Amino acid sequence: MRHAVGLLILDNDGVLVDSEPIAVRLDAQILSELGWSMTPDEVVERFTGRSEAVLLDAAEAYLGRPLPAGWAEARRQRFRTAFEAELRPVAGIVEALDAIAGLGIATCVASSGSHEKIEHSLCLCGLLARFAGRIFSGTEVAHAKPAPDLFLHAAAEMGVEPAGCVVVEDSEAGVEAARAAGMRVLAYAGSVTSAERLAGATEVFDDMRRLPDLLARLATGDPDEPA
Repeated sequence: MRHAVGLLILDNDGVLVDSEPIAVRLDAQILSELGWSMTPDEVVERFTGRSEAVLLDAAEAYLGRPLPAGWAEARRQRFRTAFEAELRPVAGIVEALDAIAGLGIATCVASSGSHEKIEHSLCLCGLLARFAGRIFSGTEVAHAKPAPDLFLHAAAEMGVEPAGCVVVEDSEAGVEAARAAGMRVLAYAGSVTSAERLAGATEVFDDMRRLPDLLARLATGDPDEPA
């Protein structure tokens, strides 16, 4: 059974803002400084799309000791400094959002980060005004991705049933969360996670300029749309 698209739920990091390469680089450095050497690929596999609490718990478990006082805030400050110097919108996302606005489909942002982090990165990239009042944070729900809580919360707040939602994600945890929520998911493989790791999505794509057409196909029930 095909369902109309009533809501497009967009992840932030790696979908709207090109933050994931920066984040992976910084977390590999930060974890190494703590005594846990990890390659960027290992950081992607373990932590991309997941909350800061997941990384903190994993680091403490590996090291066998609590992290130093103030560690989390120091990490956030390093991220803020790097973002202010380097962060840009994902290539093609501005054009895609302009085209999607013409489809008449409601949009919102649902991301694992705090509201402060999400809004700061969107502001740096000139995207915040597009989503004012429609931003949902992983801090608002009990369980982080890959649990479906955040996407179900966003859908409920926007007044749309899960079957009418399409999620755009760039991480394995995000794809798993969207599928667990009963939502279709378009996975963007143009960030740090490979297409092979995103194979559980409704469709995988690597050019954000394709997003409006993919969404239109789902919205109209084109018989050639992804299964």
